[in-house]
Amino acid sequence: MEADILLIEDEAEFADYLKRGLTYAGYRVRLAHSAEEGLEKFDQDRHRLLILDVMLPGMNGMDACRRIREKGFTGPILMLTARNAIPDRVLGLDSGADDYLVKPLAFEELLARIRTLQRRTGASTSSINFADMELDMGLHAAHRAGKPIPLTRTEFDLLNYFLRHPRQVLTREELILNVWGQDAGIQPNILDVYIARLRRKIGEPPLIHTIYGIGYVLKEETV
Repeated sequence: MEADILLIEDEAEFADYLKRGLTYAGYRVRLAHSAEEGLEKFDQDRHRLLILDVMLPGMNGMDACRRIREKGFTGPILMLTARNAIPDRVLGLDSGADDYLVKPLAFEELLARIRTLQRRTGASTSSINFADMELDMGLHAAHRAGKPIPLTRTEFDLLNYFLRHPRQVLTREELILNVWGQDAGIQPNILDVYIARLRRKIGEPPLIHTIYGIGYVLKEETV
């Protein structure tokens, strides 16, 4: 499942506080409680921004940051720490972080830092295009031939996955896993309902086509 933010924080109560606040602010968040779990989730999904604590059990946040940069991640990374010493902040930045925030923190400052990092890196203005369809990832808005398409969050996520995999046959299982997640308990008939809604909203000519017995594909209509 694609997420805006991968949050790596081992303090369970604080991590839940951050995730709830970020979700309320409109971000999709995946949470990991260790660097090792965070690296595993990083490999599984796409993320636009990372937030990680320096003091983690096992591998620390600085080493995790280096590993993530070595994997080719170019998005913004924000490090959290209880240490405010200049050498610690320098080490964090040298490990590949873009910014450093000291705990305890004001949640409004965290949101401000995220917005600043997104503006700096262009992460909030990216768009995906296919045929005459455009998704604005920053605004979570969809347009076809310049006309807005009102979508729910789940419909947007589903269309987003299709646009990131154009002309590829996608199984129902793959779509459910990457849009809803492994533990959502979504049945294939529920996916079919969402596909039908999405088709109606996208309009003609159709872009999402059924591959009977397998799943769906996003492609231009052939004459």
